[in-house]
Amino acid sequence: MTNLFSSFDPTVSIMSMSLSLNWLAASISVLFLPQTYWLVNSQIIKSFLKVMFYLKEELSAVFGATAMPGTIYIYISIFFFILFSNFMGLMPYIFTSTSHLSMTLCLSLPLWIGSMVWSIVFQYNSLLAHLVPTGTPSFLMPVMVVIETVSNVIRPATLTIRLPANMVAGHLLLTLLGSQGPALGFLMLMGLFVGLVLLLLLEVAVACIQSYVFTILSSLYLNELMGVGFNKKMV
Repeated sequence: MTNLFSSFDPTVSIMSMSLSLNWLAASISVLFLPQTYWLVNSQIIKSFLKVMFYLKEELSAVFGATAMPGTIYIYISIFFFILFSNFMGLMPYIFTSTSHLSMTLCLSLPLWIGSMVWSIVFQYNSLLAHLVPTGTPSFLMPVMVVIETVSNVIRPATLTIRLPANMVAGHLLLTLLGSQGPALGFLMLMGLFVGLVLLLLLEVAVACIQSYVFTILSSLYLNELMGVGFNKKMV
């Protein structure tokens, strides 16, 4: 089982070097930055712009017309970072940074802490009133306060676990199926190859969907905490 999970070990070094080089895969996206300085955009940049405009419309619908300037672009940047990291993890011998809790926790926890601090400072009463939904019977109010409090507290944990769980599950399945190749005949090997290709295409779809889900859920959590007081503040 050590070989099965060795690709998710962030301490693996190359050629007996003491410096871990696995996390360098997350910085390969810097190679795409020079393309933004050309007078004529490449097809890659045009594709990124189309996705960016689509995300901007989706996030604008979530936050509304009174969203704080720059908030939408923060979530667009997070989306592209997660998407690029997921795609890099599908390539052979490249470390999947989004399969580790240390990476996803660094993405979800600061967003949640920032939204909670902003809500406590600027809309403390609205934050407490949000713990009891409108129309809740009096005898259920203490229970609803506990439920809503737990729901708000575990939100960064759910975002942190969801992304690595989906990425690790697909990679482990590919590894387990690929390890059966030497013991199969020609026909079974061809069937296994077709199955691995289809599973890899599924993993490409999962990489896109999970980055989108992470971005939209985190934006919905922020909008729910900051919605009432945020709109009043901006008006």
